[in-house]
Amino acid sequence: MRTIQFREALREALNEEMRRDDRVFLLGEEVAEYNGAYKVSQGMLDEFGPKRVIDTPIAELGFAGIAVGAAMNGLRPIVEFMTFNFSLVGIDPIINSAAKMLSMSGGQFGCPIVFRGPTGSAGQLGAQHSQAFENWYANTPGLKVVVPSDPYEAKGLLKSAIRDDNPVIFMESEQMYGDKGEVPEEEYLLPIGVAHVKKVGTDVTIVSFGKMMKIAMGAAAQLEKDNINAEVIDLRSVRPIDYNTIIESVKKTNRLVIVEEAWPLASISSEIAYMIQNQAFDYLDAPVKRVNTLDVPLGYAPTFVEAFLPSIKRTIDAVKSAMYI
Repeated sequence: MRTIQFREALREALNEEMRRDDRVFLLGEEVAEYNGAYKVSQGMLDEFGPKRVIDTPIAELGFAGIAVGAAMNGLRPIVEFMTFNFSLVGIDPIINSAAKMLSMSGGQFGCPIVFRGPTGSAGQLGAQHSQAFENWYANTPGLKVVVPSDPYEAKGLLKSAIRDDNPVIFMESEQMYGDKGEVPEEEYLLPIGVAHVKKVGTDVTIVSFGKMMKIAMGAAAQLEKDNINAEVIDLRSVRPIDYNTIIESVKKTNRLVIVEEAWPLASISSEIAYMIQNQAFDYLDAPVKRVNTLDVPLGYAPTFVEAFLPSIKRTIDAVKSAMYI
């Protein structure tokens, strides 16, 4: 099987879906003439032209609203945010229009739209460009929230998101666009809302998603040196969450550690911890452990970035605490 970059997997998904359905179009800052801020849309202007690959002004509220209106009128827009930090400028049409339109119109108007771009930290970008908003959007009924962790997932999940008749938030990472992974040449789609057991284990369950899967898998590899066999679950989407896969794993391992790049209050890990104690309490041999970011704005200094983010060491410490060793 061939190996391609994360950005190339996204580009293939975009190209294939735009060739398949002429209602699909891409808009956002620098997606056309500049080939995309992260080169995801490289070459697409040449193939599809300026009516389907559209450079927008620096006005997230404006182009998010235009895309919602287009989706309500039968098109299938893909909105690229240069970073989801900037999506806060356009959050009103996402939350108050896209997410609610089907319900408010009594089923008369759908909103098949994808909002995609990088989330979370990406080095020394400072407090305003390093935030993770997965839990914000996952809090909203009417939205689906997808967070792929490798090129294979990126392509399969993005194709599913574009074909979905609901609004989908598709969250990537600047630090993953150059990651390489195996991606089939033949067409495939991955279902939204189905987690993937990335590593089978018996002693503890580690749950994560997105780029934090690198931390989860790295911790699991090191734990094996201490004869601790961790099962690692990649959520792939955080709305809907595949609770059943987590519950079945906890029934086997009796311990749960959740790794998430987000502030601890009202996070995805908070929700999972609640659901496990509610539905699998009798199977737990230890309290659920969480590995989150520090509960502060992220500073610029590299030492602070390192201390702020979840790490392999913090994850290993959480696992050993859950195992009382």
